[in-house]
Amino acid sequence: MGQVGGAARSLVRVSDPGPTSRPLADRFGRVHRDLRISVTDRCNFRCTYCMPAEGMDWHPRDHLLTFEELRRVATVCVERFGFDSIRLTGGEPTVRAGLPVLVEQLAALPVDLSLTTNGSTLAAQAGPLRSAGLDRLNISLDSLRADRFEALTRRDELPRVLDGIRAAVAAGFDPVKVNVVVVRGVNDDEIVDFARFGRDEGVTVRFIEFMPLDAEQRWSHEQVVPSAEIVAAIDSVFPTEPVQRGSDPAERHRYLDGGGEVGVIGTVTEPFCSSCDRVRLTADGQLRACLFATDETDLRALLREGGSDDDLADAIARTVGAKWAGHGISNVTFTRPARSMSEIGG
Repeated sequence: MGQVGGAARSLVRVSDPGPTSRPLADRFGRVHRDLRISVTDRCNFRCTYCMPAEGMDWHPRDHLLTFEELRRVATVCVERFGFDSIRLTGGEPTVRAGLPVLVEQLAALPVDLSLTTNGSTLAAQAGPLRSAGLDRLNISLDSLRADRFEALTRRDELPRVLDGIRAAVAAGFDPVKVNVVVVRGVNDDEIVDFARFGRDEGVTVRFIEFMPLDAEQRWSHEQVVPSAEIVAAIDSVFPTEPVQRGSDPAERHRYLDGGGEVGVIGTVTEPFCSSCDRVRLTADGQLRACLFATDETDLRALLREGGSDDDLADAIARTVGAKWAGHGISNVTFTRPARSMSEIGG
């Protein structure tokens, strides 16, 4: 790990993706600059809204893209299309062996490099990931109550996650974001508790509306706590004011007393599809233009059958060109993707 960190500190990020890059726009004029890379479909948790308690069939190891293949796709996105943001996801990305090596490789690109994790291994991994060149961390945490956390994740790991959050702050990640999926009747009574936790720990809490994340799950609109309701609950205890949003999917609010900020992501009641700038690469090499897309483009086959960078760029452009106007969760015709969230990547 020490060698990885030392090498990372000597890398100089290029400030210009190059004269050959061109904006990657879809038919609705949205320019795509954000690549989400799932590095594994495996996870050490079994969250109720993401995975069944038993019975997941993991991809064989040789079906997963290698670090070299992941780096090649990322490089095409950056150099050909000017992507400036890469987020590593899973499953749980920290269970992929040698993850700091991949971080070091991607940190050489001129991008904001971040990672989404459940935080259970961060006490040991936060330092090496930071040294390897990781810029930011998002940590998923849906309850601050040990019994409820165990019921939601099917794991008794809350103390380790809290230690991981503090290790991330100590390692110098700034901001550290804590993502909370709010479900009516499950954890909506913890909204203010999470706001207080964020203020006390110096992390940015982001509340996410509950989405139909798993093809086998029973989901209904009644389970969604609207973002406006979340903000109102926080405001009643810790008054806030809105912050300019930009292209961030989160609606940001600053505490009036200077205690940091909080975010809400209204994917269901206030979708941001019209400004979405991301594409997703699954761990087994399938490119998706939307989290809820029902079709994919097989980049693994291109990579392993001798495809050129031009071929990869053409496939990426075709996928984005066919992107829908929106996910359509509120439509009666909405169809959930066949893959679970652990396979697609968050």
